[in-house]
Amino acid sequence: MRTPIIDDRDWSALTSGERIKQIEVEGYLVLPDLLDGDTIARLKEEIAQVELTAVDYSVHQKGATNLEFLGGAITELIGHAPTIAFLKTLFGDELIMMSFTAATSEPGHPGISLHADGQPFGSQIFGYEGSCLFLVRVLYYLDDLTPEISPFRVVPRSHLCMHAEANPYSRYKSHPEEVMVPVKAGSAVLINHRVFHGNFPNMGDRPRTMLAIAYRPGWCGPIQEVESWNADKVAALPGHIQPLLADRNTRHWNFHSGNKPTGMQSEAPGMSPSRWGRD
Repeated sequence: MRTPIIDDRDWSALTSGERIKQIEVEGYLVLPDLLDGDTIARLKEEIAQVELTAVDYSVHQKGATNLEFLGGAITELIGHAPTIAFLKTLFGDELIMMSFTAATSEPGHPGISLHADGQPFGSQIFGYEGSCLFLVRVLYYLDDLTPEISPFRVVPRSHLCMHAEANPYSRYKSHPEEVMVPVKAGSAVLINHRVFHGNFPNMGDRPRTMLAIAYRPGWCGPIQEVESWNADKVAALPGHIQPLLADRNTRHWNFHSGNKPTGMQSEAPGMSPSRWGRD
């Protein structure tokens, strides 16, 4: 087995612009030390009460979906302020959460194949949620990712590739230029949902648990309708979280827009090439 490339840089040293460039160009980003020890402990305690189901390829990889209305620290994580602040810098102020899942990789887990979550025409695995043009999945790790215990793996820049081998419906056992990303518990890996990624096997002596929350800009909804959030359950959430659970089918476009629409602006800081130079 070849030794993988390891990306263990000091992620805390990145400026805001460098973080934007990292996820836009490379397809992944680490936000370190987002959760303190007490928060991690509460999340682990709450996840222990959730029934996790084994996936079809291994009894050692288990998960759960639809965690958004469980309450407690799990629900509060949806609106985690440092994460939301960065996503609004990246996407703009209108954020919509699309999914909230958990996954545990136990000793013996064979690793997740390299794949893309973003599938533009929908799929059996991801439904139509993956058809959104842009979406970032935030992977909060509740345990240290070491080289032996299912660290994240990614093929950088694969989401930018136009070659047929980057067809987002493809899957790969491995790739010679894949990167291993070890992180400390309480950190998050953010991924562009079109980048090819997965995780390595768990060859250690303990499980590794992760919570994944997917967000997108409000303008780019799925190509087909997905199930909307339960309005009564959303209304019962804390006020700062409710806007993040807006209608998952929200989409802003103008099919009949002309060449010279009224009200055109002459500034757009969010898409300025200089955005990568922000402090």
